[in-house]
Amino acid sequence: MAKGKQTAGNKTKGSSDSKKEGKDSKKDGKLKPANSIKVRHILCEKHSKAMEALAKIKEENMRFDKVAEMYSEDKAKAGGSLGWMNRGSMVGAFQDAAFALQPSTCDNPILTDPPIKTQFGYHIIMVEDRK
Repeated sequence: MAKGKQTAGNKTKGSSDSKKEGKDSKKDGKLKPANSIKVRHILCEKHSKAMEALAKIKEENMRFDKVAEMYSEDKAKAGGSLGWMNRGSMVGAFQDAAFALQPSTCDNPILTDPPIKTQFGYHIIMVEDRK
């Protein structure tokens, strides 16, 4: 059986594949409002490079942080970590996509698929925590 990152079509965000339940069992309902998120991203100038990075995560089951180190063109290459970001501190499309994501882990990320386009390039985003 396929791991959680491999999904049919282009739907990774909010997919219903097997995830660790435990503390994340609240995923069945709507997201609780959050003012801050702990976010990681992979930034690529070219769409083709972003899609290649996305394939590494989804099809080859590579960890998000490892793919970020290999592919991200962001100057902060700490596994793609941007740390805690407050609502209002990110560009519109990035913020909207990031705050819509469920928290997940680098081993089994819930990500933006397709990548989000901003003036900086194409972002593959995952959220580790919300508060």
